Parts: sequence; structure tokens; C-alpha cells
Amino acid sequence: MVTEPGIREAQAPDERPRAAVVRDALGVGVAVGLSGFAFGVTAAGAGISTLQACVLSLLVFTGASQFALVGALAAGGNPFTAAAGAFFLGTRNAFYGLRLSQLLKLPRPVRPLAAHWVIDETTAVALAQPDRKSARLGFTVTGLTLYVLWNLTTLLGALGAEAIGDTRAWGLDAAGPAVFLALLAPMLKTSTERAVAALALVLGLGFLPVLPAGVPVLIAALAAPVVLWMKGRRP
Repeated sequence: MVTEPGIREAQAPDERPRAAVVRDALGVGVAVGLSGFAFGVTAAGAGISTLQACVLSLLVFTGASQFALVGALAAGGNPFTAAAGAFFLGTRNAFYGLRLSQLLKLPRPVRPLAAHWVIDETTAVALAQPDRKSARLGFTVTGLTLYVLWNLTTLLGALGAEAIGDTRAWGLDAAGPAVFLALLAPMLKTSTERAVAALALVLGLGFLPVLPAGVPVLIAALAAPVVLWMKGRRP
């Protein structure tokens, strides 16, 4: 559409301004990316080297799974059990990918790279947009910001933990669970979600003293189907 010089072309009513999308995406990316400090500290406290922690952030790049893995290892769990718990938590990203593939419709060559950024935050920002162009921009800015900051702060957190020595003496072993709960709490908006979280907490803590490390996480995952089944039986 041709416009006269000096006259700004009107924006489509269903398209968000680029500046607003970038602002929201940067806000999410920076806020969550900084929590990589907690993962670096937690990994160091679990006896994982700085190199191993950095490789986890580079290749796994899903906070909940990373925290679950190092938490289970720190508790003395079997590596295979710890990995199974982390894998189970990460399967949700596959379902996000199914929805985002329809929304973003990215070119085939970039899909494998984009799949690595399919996590809670990028999905939330992309789905909040009213059109495909804004969704692609929000997904890209959130993913890039979060990936860079998460990996950088993982490195700094691990190096800092190594420098101060015993992280448990400083109480830093609680950093990971604290950050995870802080990220989870705002997502519990409905009574069903709160019921699932409460039951998962009871199951996880209840089986913690009697089962190997990592297994209580798998048991706690049963909270969701149990709550949904009970809700479906209500008259």
C-alpha cells in the first residue's frame, strides 16, 4: 500500500507493535534467565563440575528438568533414575511443540534449532500474541535472551559456588528449589491446578524418606491424573 511522504501507514488492527512484543519478550527472558545463577550454584553443590553444569544448560535447556536432575543426584539418587525424572518433566515441551508448530509455521530448515527453544516461557510469550508475525518475534526474542542469559548465569553461578566452597554452609543448596517454587507459584491460577500442586507436594514429601532419590518425583506426577479423575467423578 502506497502512502504519502511523512504519513505513517496504519497498522493492521490484529497486529501488535513490534516494540511491545520485544519489550514483553525481553522482560520474560531477563527475569527467568537470571535464575541460571541458582542452577549453577545448585549444580556445584551437587558435586557437578562447572563444565558439566554448562553442558547441561547448553544442551538440555529446560530449567525444571535440570533442577530435578541435579537435585536427585545431590540426594544420592541413581543417575538413571535422576535422568528418568528429568526426562519425564521435559516431555511437556513436546506438547508445546505441537501447538507452536501450527502457530509459528517456521521454515523447515530452522525447525530443529527452534525446537531447542521450546520451553514454558517461549511458549507463553508466543501464544499471547494475536498474529503469527508477532508470535514469531516474541518466540525468537524470548528464546535468544533466555538462552544467552541462562547459560551465562549458569557459568557464573557454578564458578561462584566453587569459589566460596561448601554451598550448604551458606544455605545455597536451597536456591534451586526456592527459584523453582517462585516460578511455579504464579502459574497456579485455578483450583484444579492448586489441587494438583498440593497433592504432588504431599506425594513427593511422603515418599521421599522411603524411596530412592528421583523416584518420588515420578510418583508426584500421578497427582495430575488423580485430581482430574476425581474432578470428573463429581456430579
